[in-house]
Amino acid sequence: MSEVVAVIPRVRVMSELVEPFTVRSRLTQEDYTVRFSHLWSAIATRHSDTLDCKFLVNGRGVVVALAHPGVVEFREGAGRSLSDAEAAQIAAAYLRDCLEADRDTDRTTLAVSAEEVLRLAEKLGLLR
Repeated sequence: MSEVVAVIPRVRVMSELVEPFTVRSRLTQEDYTVRFSHLWSAIATRHSDTLDCKFLVNGRGVVVALAHPGVVEFREGAGRSLSDAEAAQIAAAYLRDCLEADRDTDRTTLAVSAEEVLRLAEKLGLLR
């Protein structure tokens, strides 16, 4: 009898879903170094209907909360689910916009509306 061996494909570490990046505020000229940490469904942890993406901005934790209805609308419009990597990219784009505009830079949680999730997905070319 031959032994069955499962082959597990190499998968990226979650923190590698978004390359680290630097953003400069157009208002204050402050530089922000941003690193993606991880994502999770906030329904279980915060009782929030969001997909939470955590980043470290100059070492400080910031959660970008993507409205789950936007994720559902993406699936309905694109005919496929949003991948973890794509969700992280959408969250990174939103965070980048906030930091460049010096908007909400002191908040620890940034809420992204369903409409904004779809706008950013379109901008990133995910809705093709």
